[in-house]
Formats: sequence, structure tokens, C-alpha cells
Amino acid sequence: MEPKMTIAEMNAFLEAEFPQIDGDFRIDQITDDGCDVTLIVAERHLRPGNTVSGPAMFALADVGMYIAVMSRIGPVGLAVTTNCSIDFMRKPVAGVNLIGKARLHKLGRVLAVGDVLIYSEGMDAPVARASLTYSIPKH
Repeated sequence: MEPKMTIAEMNAFLEAEFPQIDGDFRIDQITDDGCDVTLIVAERHLRPGNTVSGPAMFALADVGMYIAVMSRIGPVGLAVTTNCSIDFMRKPVAGVNLIGKARLHKLGRVLAVGDVLIYSEGMDAPVARASLTYSIPKH
């Protein structure tokens, strides 16, 4: 499905409606089946053991899927996560940005289902995989 929002439009929407994430994420591309989003890793995203924390990776997965859904349905701020399952597969490289590749598998009238593969920048193998379902309000 062709996107309804450009990166510039999405950034403006996020700045107005979701200022809590300002400066943490960068939208790299919006594609026909999802989007690629980067978590700009900072000291606050690290945990003991010198790795990126699970909550930071969860945030990347959730924000990535949110952007994938919004880019398809338009700016409907009240779309919410109804389910998320995340598998942590490898230790991310500390201090290196994480890239989330969000892909929508089903976009229905009330639910969207997709997954996000998370990579440490420069690594070929994913460090985590998340499966998410979003509830879409009437719009």
C-alpha cells in the first residue's frame, strides 16, 4: 500500500503530537510496506554490561510500527499498541545506533499487524525481532 505521509509530514506530525520522542529517533525511509527508523543511541539508552537496554529496543520497535501505521492511514494519533512480543537475539553494540526495519503484514479497518527487525548499525544479523499489533480508531 502506498504511503499517505512523507517523511517531512511524519516528522511534523510527531513533533506536534508526540514530542516525548524528539531527538531520539530519525526516520530513514518510508516504503510501500513499512519504514526504517533509527534510534540515536545515547548514554541514557545503555544498561549495565555495556549494551543497549531492552526498553530502548522496545521503544524503537513501537515507534517504528507507529510510524509504519501512521504513514498508511494518515495522522490518526490515537492508534495504540495492543500487543507486542520481542525476541532479543544478540547483544547490540553499545554506543552504536540501532536501525528498526518495520514491515506491515496486514492493515485492516481496526487492526494492523507487523514486525520490526532491529539491527546494530554495521551488523548484518538482527539483534532483536518484535511482532506488534496496533488498534486503529475510527477515522
